[in-house]
Order: sequence, then structure tokens, then C-alpha cells
Amino acid sequence: MSVAKQRRPAYYIWTVGCQMNKADSERIQNYLEHAGCAEASDARSADVVILNTCAVRQSAEERTEGQLGQLAGLKKRQPNLAVAMTGCMVVPDAAAMQRRYPMVDMFFSSLAPERLQPLLDRPLDQAVPPSFPPVPIEMGPESLPVGPSSLQERRRKEVARFIPIIYGCDEHCTYCIVPSRRGGERSRPVAEIVDHVEEVVAEGAKEVTLLGQIVDSYGHDLPERSDLAALLERLNDVQGLERIRFLTSHPRYIDERLIVAMRDVPKVCEYMHLPVQHGDDAMLRRMGRPYKVADYERLIDRIRATLPGCSVSTDVIVGFCGETDEQFQHTLDLLARVRYDVVHVAAYSPRPGTAAGEHFVDDVPALTKKERLWAVERQQEQIGQEINQQLLGTIQEVLVEGPDKDGSLRWKGRTRTNKLAFFAVTDPSVQSGLDYTGRTLPVMVTRAGAHALQGRCPEGAHPATAERSSDA
Repeated sequence: MSVAKQRRPAYYIWTVGCQMNKADSERIQNYLEHAGCAEASDARSADVVILNTCAVRQSAEERTEGQLGQLAGLKKRQPNLAVAMTGCMVVPDAAAMQRRYPMVDMFFSSLAPERLQPLLDRPLDQAVPPSFPPVPIEMGPESLPVGPSSLQERRRKEVARFIPIIYGCDEHCTYCIVPSRRGGERSRPVAEIVDHVEEVVAEGAKEVTLLGQIVDSYGHDLPERSDLAALLERLNDVQGLERIRFLTSHPRYIDERLIVAMRDVPKVCEYMHLPVQHGDDAMLRRMGRPYKVADYERLIDRIRATLPGCSVSTDVIVGFCGETDEQFQHTLDLLARVRYDVVHVAAYSPRPGTAAGEHFVDDVPALTKKERLWAVERQQEQIGQEINQQLLGTIQEVLVEGPDKDGSLRWKGRTRTNKLAFFAVTDPSVQSGLDYTGRTLPVMVTRAGAHALQGRCPEGAHPATAERSSDA
């Protein structure tokens, strides 16, 4: 008597947080697809739900806990649903995690998706056993299965991809939970990164963003010492790749070699994300940031002198422990002097397990934090508008990521300086119905707001021939 083969489980991945989390979710999805699993449209139709979490901000934890509450109710109706949790909310003590989140069946490291295998091999028509053994949370080897899968075909429209190059963090920012959750710095070998980039380019990617908590610290821990500049030069030789970005950088590790590489390596984009976090020296010391405001500004001047037209974005925290009105004003003054293209601002929220959470008093009222955050946003709105207005009438190279989701005939993409652009193809000689995804088109800027550009692909710039050479 033959036994029917059990179907492979359907999975659903929910992700919150930074680009590194998105890359981690892609790794997990890659593993599941090569294990024969199929992606579900939502949690209700899945056999396994995976939450990839973030603990950097209180709001991210609250979103995760909201999802867990919904899943707890869903598991009562569907007891055969398995829930797994990874990301920065997961701590090494699996037993403590299970006491806190009893609706979760497994906790695992995002670098070791193979730990999910018992959830995939269990009988799918039966409830997950209450005694399902917890998996110790530890950093495992990275799993990047190779070979064809249905996922490759679905990703052929993904023009820009994220590539982790260094995991963990060795810095000691007093507000940050990442080092205790992701461990110390561990660089991936150059050859492994090159293979990964070639793989995503074969799947259709034209642009990659190299990721790391401190991306410019890359390579110092490798047996054959390397650095980010050397990696950029190596990746420039990947055929079919058009653009390279990297984030997040730390002022401590930006050196002249990296700045020159950004200028001289053709595929590296003229864009840098360089968090400053605060505009007051005393607050920087309290935050554990090892530089002074004047040092940071000199670094920005060097970058802009070497790469004229380079766009720069930053991160700022308002309302950190002990921040006075005068110290906050120093942040506003710094932002006005530097004139960033983009400022990502967040109100401080204490994180248990951090130096600030354990030893400092969160003494800035919540309303004051909001008012300071709004003040940064108002000022930056004006600065961003003024910077982008200077692009009116210019032609910008836009890598098309796909059609605009608002249902119009517009397309969207990004410039080399990472500005979001929406445009229409207005040349009457161009055949309608063409798919411009993945092509680099010249776009004339006709409108410019603080957050995006709008324009048109001018007449005479035929989209079929406007794509940049991959050997540029």
C-alpha cells in the first residue's frame, strides 16, 4: 500500500526594520524555496509564519507584538499553524523568549534558516506539539543555496537588491541594541560576495546596495585583509551590474581611499548615507559616538570636494537622555549648515540592555521629543525642496524600477544620487506598451519636491536605446 507524499508547507514572512532585515528575509525565503516550500499570500493561508523583527525602536517592537497578538488568535483557530521568530527582538535565552511569547514555536538566528527544517518536516495536518523543542539562538553559517528555483523567476523584475557584506557591530553607541543582538563584526569573504552579486545580476538586478551595520568597516577581520574600497573595485567588474551603493557608514571608518574609490570606480553612485546622530559634542559623547561635530563637518567637506554633486543623507536622534533646548538647537544648526539631501529623524526610545537604557534617565518628555522631531522635519522639508529645485530642467539618469503603483502611465526609478523620480515617456515615436523596467533612461526634471522628482523622458531619447552600457 503506497503512502501519499506529504505536500511541502506554505510560508509567509513578515518583516519590519532596516534593509539588513529585508536582506535577511530574502535569505530565509531563498532557503525555504530551495526546500520546496511555496509562498503564501497571507498568514491565514500559510503553514509556517516567520516574523523577522526589529528592536532598534519601541515602535518596531510594538508592531511585532501586534502581529503576535493576531497570530495567537489565528493559532487557536488553526492549531497546525507554526510560528517562528527571528531578528533583533530574539535574545539567546530561548526559554525566556518562550515564556514571553508562548504563541511562537521556534526562535532562530536569521543567519541560520536551516534551523527551520523541523517545522517544515512535521505533519502539516496536525497541531504543532506543545513540547516542540526550542532551538538555541546562536549565529550559524550563512545559508545561500544555489541552483534554480521559482523564486528566481519572480525576482527578475527586482532591479535593485540588497547584499549584506558584514554582519554585527563592534561600536558602543549607548542607545543601540544591535551589537548585543547581532554580535560582533564578521565580514563575508570577497569571493562569496562576488558570487552573490553575480547571482542577483543573473536574476535581473541592475543595482546592488552593500549592507552592514558599519559597512565601511568591511574586511578588517578577514584572513586576507581587505576593505570596502577594494571590494567596490572588484564588483565594478561584474558584467551586467550598473550601479553600486553602500550603507550604513560610520564617520570613524571613512578614509581618503574610500572617498577616491567613490569618485573613480564608475559603477559606484554619488550618494553616501553618513549618520551624525546629533549636533552637540557633549551629546555625541553621551551617545558613544567617537567624533566631534567639527570633525564630522570636515569629513563632509572632503567628500563634497572630491565628489561634487554627491548627495548625502543622515540619521538624527532627538530627545536623547539629558538633551537640553540649546543642545537640540545645535542639531538644527548643524543640519542647516550641512544641508543634507535627506534626514532620517527619530525620537529616542530607551532600549533595555543598552548602556543608555541601564544607566541614563529618559528625562525628555514625550511631547518635547515630538516637537523636536517635527522641527527637524519642517526644516529639512525646506532644505530638501531647495536642493531638488536646483535640478529643474536638468537631465537625470534614472534606473527604472517599475511602473508607478498609482495606476497612471508613469514610471518610477532612482537617479544615481538616490533621488526618487516619477516620469512619463512622452515621445510619440515610441511604441506604447513597452516595459522599461531595468532600463536606464534620461529624464528631464519638470517638477521637484522635497522627497521626489517628476519629469518626462524627452523626445528623441528612445527608451529602447537609452539604456546605459553595463560596461560603463
